[in-house]
Amino acid sequence: MAMPERIMGLDLGTTKVSAIVAEVDKSGEPTIIGVGSCQCEGIRRGVIVDIEKTVSAIERAIREAELMTDHVARAAFVSISGDHIKGMNSTGLVAVSRPDKEITESDVHRVVEAARAISIPDDRYLLHVIPQEFVVDNQRGIELPLGMSGIRLEVQAYIVTCSKTSAQNVVRTVRRAGIDVAGLVLQPLATGLAVLTREEMQLGVAVIDIGGGTTDISIFKDGAIRYTSVVALGGNNITNDLVIGLRTPFSQAENIKTRFGRVLDSSNLDDTIEVPGVHGRRPRRESLRRVSRIIEARLEEILYLVGKQLLKSEYHNLLGAGVVLTGGTSLLNGVEDLAEEVLSMPARVGQPENVNGLSEYVSDPRMSTGVGLIYYAANAVAKGGVTPVDRQGRIGNVFSKVKHWVSTFF
Repeated sequence: MAMPERIMGLDLGTTKVSAIVAEVDKSGEPTIIGVGSCQCEGIRRGVIVDIEKTVSAIERAIREAELMTDHVARAAFVSISGDHIKGMNSTGLVAVSRPDKEITESDVHRVVEAARAISIPDDRYLLHVIPQEFVVDNQRGIELPLGMSGIRLEVQAYIVTCSKTSAQNVVRTVRRAGIDVAGLVLQPLATGLAVLTREEMQLGVAVIDIGGGTTDISIFKDGAIRYTSVVALGGNNITNDLVIGLRTPFSQAENIKTRFGRVLDSSNLDDTIEVPGVHGRRPRRESLRRVSRIIEARLEEILYLVGKQLLKSEYHNLLGAGVVLTGGTSLLNGVEDLAEEVLSMPARVGQPENVNGLSEYVSDPRMSTGVGLIYYAANAVAKGGVTPVDRQGRIGNVFSKVKHWVSTFF
């Protein structure tokens, strides 16, 4: 199968836009060759609120990626997130069509189409139909039934929908930056692909992506995604607390959080730092203890709300691998210990690993979603090609042959 030379992942985050470019070899393995990132003020809690600012950030991120390579792909897989994302379980059931009862690609396609045949309101867009497992004549736990024999084929699938308006705004914004949209990808899904191992996905694990405006939660079990949710708080809320508590501008509070932020760490808390004043006011000295308490209080609240979502998912007692923290806020010292204390389960900080190419640019929790988009794009191409969103703004399917996942990425 002919493979495209270049693919691109475009992560539209609340605080920044990242563009990652990769080449895909004949085996479908991506190698990252270009990385660009730019601060963005046009997105709030995963939703575009200022198209012009977002377009400008996308263009600058792509130009930065172009500096590392001669040209970039002109179509991208783009992340989408926000509290408008909803997930639900669905079941599809069909009779095997061949006389000899061998399950073919056509049967797999038909059963997934049966699972997606659910009633969706006019203001919602069907983002993903993700098979969790196939069932052949009551035999459960099958990842890919092609070539098996059976009379009845069933699929348990996870359906993800989003606001149609939000999706259309993402597509139009990216197009105004001169890039076609090859597919919209749920941000927690892409993040999981970048930071999880196959063993964690099998045992059961929750990915907690603490971004600038939101905290995205995704649960994987038995090799498939089982649950997604969003908490409408993120790293910017911690920074805003520092703005109020320390009486300093937002940019200075963000710098203090990044340089001195820590939780559950009693060392050197009596040391003081200089806190710049607002609009020419004199700087003051504040103790690291005060900074730590402000950060810890808000981060503990975020993790508490995450814990409530995990309990709501009914998978709380099935997370054998615990939780994986990622996103910029996961870089705070002590965040793993606080997560283990609040959530009562093991935790680690996850970042993209074993990346081919420019690994030094993307081995960072803040780049997890962008790298995951590259993995998703490479897999989509390998499964039968990409159909970009059409020019009238209608959002097309990602796959041209078998249009949904039929196997895990690992």
